Amino acid sequence: MELIHEFTIRAKLQEPNPVGAGPIGTRMHYAIAEGVVEGERLRGEILCGGEWALIDAAGCLRVDVRLQVKTHDDAHIYVQYTGLLGLNETVQNALAKGLGTEFGDQDFYTNPRLETGDDRYAWVNSTFFIGEGRLLPEAGVEYRVWRPA
Repeated sequence: MELIHEFTIRAKLQEPNPVGAGPIGTRMHYAIAEGVVEGERLRGEILCGGEWALIDAAGCLRVDVRLQVKTHDDAHIYVQYTGLLGLNETVQNALAKGLGTEFGDQDFYTNPRLETGDDRYAWVNSTFFIGEGRLLPEAGVEYRVWRPA
């Protein structure tokens, strides 16, 4: 399958709010402090959002994110994605020390779904996206997002 890079998401997260342990793992909530979406056809700022992460007993963080994006030309787009982040030694070290990782240092994949009522961006409503993530220093995250050609 051929993939085309569509946009990149970068976000800075606030300190986590622990939800606590439950029957399927430990859940943490991270509010998004700020962020951007940058691409040729889609660019803007993240107005609000958060991640409701679930850390399971197998050492995997189950990503569950919702965002609201305001584009450079005033359209509003809802973004939701789920995914998996393997909490390997590189990730654990980066999290403990406030460091970043490189793409490929960990298994970190998402499936963003976008939704809007703005006709200029109607194409996002029916596009399948695939994301690869990495950690940025000081509680940041970055995703490269592609679509099939």
